[in-house]
Parts: sequence; structure tokens; C-alpha cells
Amino acid sequence: MPLVRISLLKGRNEAHKRAMAESVYEALREAFNVPENDKFVVIHEHDKSEFVYAASYLDVAHDDDLVIVQITANEGRSTEMKQALYRNIAERLEMSAGVKPNNVVINLVEVKKENWSFGDGVAQYV
Repeated sequence: MPLVRISLLKGRNEAHKRAMAESVYEALREAFNVPENDKFVVIHEHDKSEFVYAASYLDVAHDDDLVIVQITANEGRSTEMKQALYRNIAERLEMSAGVKPNNVVINLVEVKKENWSFGDGVAQYV
């Protein structure tokens, strides 16, 4: 059910990118009870000119190690579950890929279940 997009500057090695994808997936499994094998992650790498960010926002400093994680998921999770997800992702990205928590920006986009098709032109959740 979740679709994860991870955006970052070019230059990370394959092991770091795989670790990021797995870390976000595992955090979703833990905090949002996502089923096993419900893993859809796209990693977008950008040149410096295509990756624009504030050096500081809301008293949080950012640098070129910034990773932006956008998750599209079904609506209906509590604020507490969302906060647990954000913490879990930041902790896992630091442990697995060395991304400091201040460099983890997360955006959650909630959609209705009927807005998904996982193949065959069928809305499987309807």
C-alpha cells in the first residue's frame, strides 16, 4: 500500500541506497503495520542544481546529505502512529546509511483505498 519516493543528491553508493529503501520499508512495517512484501520504493538522485533546499527551516539545519522521503499511503492512521513512523525512519536512516536525523525530511500523503491499482488494471482494495 505505501509508495515511497526517496530523493537525494547523486553520489551515494548502491549499498547506502538499498539500506535507505529497506530502512523506510521496515519502519513502515513496524509503525504502520504494513504487510510483508508490500514494498514499492523509488529512489531519485539529483544533480546539485536540481536539488534545492533551505539550509535551515524551523530551527533544523540541512546540508548536502539531505534525504527527502515522500510516502503515499492509505488514510486513517493516528497522529501517534505518524510520529512513531517519522522517528523510526530517522533512526533507521542514521543507523543504516549514516544520515543524521536533521537531514531527514518526511512528507506523508494520504489517499483513499480506491486510489490504488497494483496491476491488471484492477483496484484491488475496492
